[in-house]
Amino acid sequence: MSFNTNIKIAILPLDIVWCDYEANIQSIDKILSSLHPDTDILVLPELFCSGFVQDTLLIERLASQYDAAIAAIHNWSEQYNIAIAGSLLAKEGENIYNRGFIVEPSGEETFYDKRHLFCLSPEAHLFSRGTSIPPVIRFRGWNISLIICYDLRFPVWCRNRSNSYDILLVPANWPSSRQYAWEHLMIARAIENQCLVVGANRSGSDDYGVYDNLSFIFDASGHKISTGSQEGGLVYAEYSQDELYKMRKRLPVANDSDRFNINID
Repeated sequence: MSFNTNIKIAILPLDIVWCDYEANIQSIDKILSSLHPDTDILVLPELFCSGFVQDTLLIERLASQYDAAIAAIHNWSEQYNIAIAGSLLAKEGENIYNRGFIVEPSGEETFYDKRHLFCLSPEAHLFSRGTSIPPVIRFRGWNISLIICYDLRFPVWCRNRSNSYDILLVPANWPSSRQYAWEHLMIARAIENQCLVVGANRSGSDDYGVYDNLSFIFDASGHKISTGSQEGGLVYAEYSQDELYKMRKRLPVANDSDRFNINID
């Protein structure tokens, strides 16, 4: 595996077709034909194949298509030589999870089940909470972590202990009615954790709101560095590892941070 001092990240702010895996897979397949060839990581929105669903039987039917969706992700990852992150509906036994994933071109998979289920939506009653802390993987010389949407509101959960990660990926379905909170929470997580924060929001609308123009990438100082189309196109940012490490050395806040132990119940 090659190692880069620079990394190029893309977000696909997909206008999700509700409950239609095939249509969403086809849309992504078409858009990826224009992906910049030097891209390292692609981040898809939360539940990019289905959107949010309230009916238990429909959720179970959609979750049964999980394997086919993961197979498509593996194909894209290998074809474009990129890591791909996002989330899907997944069923284990009687439990339904909002399951985050990072799939690498090597075929390696990393999974994370959403811990914080949004209290104002049926998600909190229909899904099961994850029982593991956010993972950290090593990809092309960068340490990368993953949370999902509402997890962003909980700074202790996102805590970058001893600078264990450089990039925080956040697949989301975050409506424009809470845009101010979305942007400022990402900025706060970037500054306090001295990391890049990649907020991969969907576009379009559903029963919960409108989502357009809300995909951003912030650098470790909280500045927006992403560029590109927000409406069905791809949003990009490139960042230097040297710049990140110099900033951490100049302002070594990780040395003074408090140590918290998270108990998973």
